[in-house]
Amino acid sequence: MSDFVIEKVDTVNVKVRCERGLAKEMSDFFTFKVPGYKFMPQYRNKVWDGTIKLYNMFSQTIYFGLLDYVYKFAEDRKYTIDVPNPQDFTTENHTTDEWVEKFINDRLQPVASGQRICAHKHQIGAVTHAINHDRCLLLSPTASGKSLIIYSLVRYYMNKIEDDKKILIIVPTTSLVSQMYSDFSEYSEADTSFDQKDMHVVFSGREKTCDTCKIVISTWQSLYKLPKEYFDQYAAVFGDECHLFKSKSLTSLMTKLTNCPYRIGTTGTLGGTQTHKLVIEGLFGPVYNVTTTKELMDKNLLSKLKIDTILLKYPVKEKEQVKKAKYQDEIKWLINNEKRNDFIVNMSLNLKGNTLILFQFVDEHGKKLHSSIQQKVGAERDVFFIYGGTDVEVREQVRHIVEKNDNAIIVASYGTFSTGVSIRKLHNIIFASPSKSRIRVLQSIGRQLRRSESKEVAKLYDIGDDLSWKSYKNHTLRHFAERIKIYDAEKFNYNPVVVKL
Repeated sequence: MSDFVIEKVDTVNVKVRCERGLAKEMSDFFTFKVPGYKFMPQYRNKVWDGTIKLYNMFSQTIYFGLLDYVYKFAEDRKYTIDVPNPQDFTTENHTTDEWVEKFINDRLQPVASGQRICAHKHQIGAVTHAINHDRCLLLSPTASGKSLIIYSLVRYYMNKIEDDKKILIIVPTTSLVSQMYSDFSEYSEADTSFDQKDMHVVFSGREKTCDTCKIVISTWQSLYKLPKEYFDQYAAVFGDECHLFKSKSLTSLMTKLTNCPYRIGTTGTLGGTQTHKLVIEGLFGPVYNVTTTKELMDKNLLSKLKIDTILLKYPVKEKEQVKKAKYQDEIKWLINNEKRNDFIVNMSLNLKGNTLILFQFVDEHGKKLHSSIQQKVGAERDVFFIYGGTDVEVREQVRHIVEKNDNAIIVASYGTFSTGVSIRKLHNIIFASPSKSRIRVLQSIGRQLRRSESKEVAKLYDIGDDLSWKSYKNHTLRHFAERIKIYDAEKFNYNPVVVKL
């Protein structure tokens, strides 16, 4: 008898039957500490141990998308596996890149900016992989043409699934709902077989479904509390920018899709934690690396990127004011530092082209920067302020205005502009607030990498702050060092600059 017997439960879970000792070993292997668990109320109140258990040793179930990890676990320990019904875990698809290329370029005939476009090799490869595996997590950097990949797959599954079934596309924000709808409408301009009426969008205040529609595009926030019966209508699900989904809410939604065999997740970046990666893979499928930002730059599919890492050196007297301060106190001191803010404002005014200034705190920092810039330029330049409270329609208006401009300044929060907004004619980005988040950094950079006629090189100005005291390195200086590590890992060119304030 084999050590493990693997059986399909539904499209969410598989059962891994084994004796209790092996189940305990499996459970320990698939148990992880949640990052930041010590600061969470459930842990502080002693109702949770701070772990997430991906294998339930009592029901002996694990997410379908983690099967490869189960096989590797058994192989490494020389355990035997029996799969009584192997057809439950195989796909009938053996699609080739050649077929996919013809399907996209000749059959769908996608359009962008009024012109016919052809899918690139990496996009074709991603679609082929997804079709042949039924479930996967496509890792494709910002500005790699991810929306065309999703559109192509949606069109494929429209013909594949049953007539009474639908396709669900879930995204993290209402702006991405609108953008996805707009992208699909644009791509299908030359395709008379696709009707925009087949699409239904869902966000606050909208009906959750449409009987006559084949495609539902929604925020996850609008759906995750709905009963399981609602999700029985879907045979295919897409999760775009799925790294942004809250794990608990995403799990709540995705685990209700028990009769949904086609599951495709897409993201430009994954967080550095194994826990988050495994949860997303478990719900969608194994990661497939579509391409990298560096590869797209080398092929001239993206703008070249030049980074100035600007380290601000402060006088000893100012360092004394904040020496060895707590993180929040250090941040408060920095965003209220007049010399630092003047440096950012003057830099933005001296740069040529459209400039995006990214900040973290709205009232304490963003509004101050915007007000200072506005006072200095008056009516001579377009200056915009975007934050979480800005209507989606206004954000879209700003995006369209900037696309027709060559000298605008946008002061925007990371949350609104670091993800989900692409401006081709964005020449410069200034990191006005420190961050060490790999996802935030790479997503923000991706905002400006799309090629345009007025832009050969995209410039990033990353501001760091040296408030070190003797051997002690301050918080934001350490974060600055982490961002440089990210640039090294991504093989980005950067130029160190030191400025004394």
